[in-house]
Amino acid sequence: MAHPLHHAESSARKFGGVPDDYQFVHDWFDSSKEHLAIFTHRAHRHHALGIFEAERLFGRSLTNSAGRVVPIRWIGEQHVREDCQGRIPSLADWLGRIQPEPWMANGRIDNDLTQICSDPRAVWIEAVSNHQTILGFEDWLLKVSVEHVQHRQNRAAA
Repeated sequence: MAHPLHHAESSARKFGGVPDDYQFVHDWFDSSKEHLAIFTHRAHRHHALGIFEAERLFGRSLTNSAGRVVPIRWIGEQHVREDCQGRIPSLADWLGRIQPEPWMANGRIDNDLTQICSDPRAVWIEAVSNHQTILGFEDWLLKVSVEHVQHRQNRAAA
């Protein structure tokens, strides 16, 4: 689908009523196009969590102009399926496909030389290659961050 209007027209065909009955739900799902006008904008709301967020925001159902009560979840599922080749991905499906970049992994405090300034994924790969860890990347990041906090606490206590 190219536009929320097309989703709203599809909803009207599927559930009855007119497209305006559904437009606000479909506009919400596609509002991330304001920031990124390519298909990857869908990572923001086109998943199971997004469908339940829509239900929390708009209520469990709406009554269309034909008098039919339609669950918001059905409208959200229809929208996501139309845009994601018939499936409803999880948020993890989207986030798991993000290519990590160094700036994503570590906070940085100005003038603090103890902060990791290199690419954490590359450091992890090197640690695995050197048999220094068998942890997965996320577990390793957590372990390193905990060790870093403990080191800073020990330094502050000394």
